[in-house]
This record gives sequence, structure tokens and C-alpha cells, in this order.
Amino acid sequence: MSVVNDSPVPRCDDELPARLMARHDESDDGDFYSVPRIVTHVDDATMAALTDAYRSLIPAGSRVLDLQSSWVSHLPPEVAYASVAGHGMNSSELAENPRLAQRVVQDLNREPELPFADASFDVAVDAFSMQYLVRPVSVLRSVRRVLAPGGTCVVALSHRMFPTKAIAVWAVMDMADRARWVGVYFRLAGGWSEVVLVDRSPVAADPLWL
Repeated sequence: MSVVNDSPVPRCDDELPARLMARHDESDDGDFYSVPRIVTHVDDATMAALTDAYRSLIPAGSRVLDLQSSWVSHLPPEVAYASVAGHGMNSSELAENPRLAQRVVQDLNREPELPFADASFDVAVDAFSMQYLVRPVSVLRSVRRVLAPGGTCVVALSHRMFPTKAIAVWAVMDMADRARWVGVYFRLAGGWSEVVLVDRSPVAADPLWL
């Protein structure tokens, strides 16, 4: 399923300073992500650490929403979930992801409202892509809506990025500050319980904060 919206991209959520959310490349994201990138964005040890974190945080049988997904979801292969829906920017990448039972192509910077019914999922995950959202507060409000009461959202952060598409403030923050900044998004979105920041970085590997 694809969601098409040709309206101009809003600068950012009203609650956030526009200068911090600006990007070097403000051209259409659909053009940037139109070419499939069948690559990984962190090293093997960090991917394994994320999979292990998911193993402990996402119960078997959960309905999972993989936001800003691609050809890999980092979910533990031995765990069975009720369903996994992938929501991303490139249909070819999503088609390569064997964990996905449902695939949605949508530009969250143009349309932050997710095309799912209320309480459709138990867990939402977002791996290594939060830095590209210019309307993260609106997105997290929608995530809260599509999660069942008591649901969990797990955001994974590292240091690698497409620098021209990342928000300006990301480049000048260290990992701990990036995690705190994403925590600000949750607090501004409202309706979430306490935000927990966890450093799961492997030794001598790319950093991993949740």
C-alpha cells in the first residue's frame, strides 16, 4: 500500500525550532529514497546488539510496527510475532524484507499520520532513522494512537546517517544528547509514560542507544 501526498513539506512541528530541524537537502525525499539501498547502516556487532534488545523488549506474539523500515528489521529470527508491518520509503527495499506481512510506502515528512486503525499494534520500533524526521512530534502522536494501551515504542539510535537529509541539530550532538533529544519528542507528543534511555553499545563497535 502506498500513501501519496504532493503537498509541500512543512518545515517542522510547531513545538520545535525550525532552524534545528532544517536539513541541508530540502528536496523531495521521495526522489532521494527512490533508489533501493540494500545495505546496513551499522556494523555487525551493533546489529546483533539491537536484535538482542528486541529479543528482551518485544514479547512473542506481539503485533509489531516497523517504522522507517527497509530490507531488514533486526527482529530476532527465532521469535514468532502475530504480525509485522513495515512502513518505509522504498517499495523495493520493503519487498526484500522477509519479516514483513504488510508493507506501506509513505513519506512521514509530508504526512505524519499513519494509515492504521487505533490500537492496531502492541510495539512500534524505529531503527537508525529518527534523525530524518522533520515532524517527529506529529509522528509520535500517531504512533501512540495506533498502539494498544500499554504499548511500547523502541527507538534505536547510532552515529551514522545520510548527512544531507539529517536534521541540523543532529550533527552537533553526541549520542547521549541525541537520545535526550528524541526523549523531548516523546514528551512534547504527550500521552507517553516515562522515557527510558539505555546505552546498549557493544565494545569497539558502532554506538547503540535506545
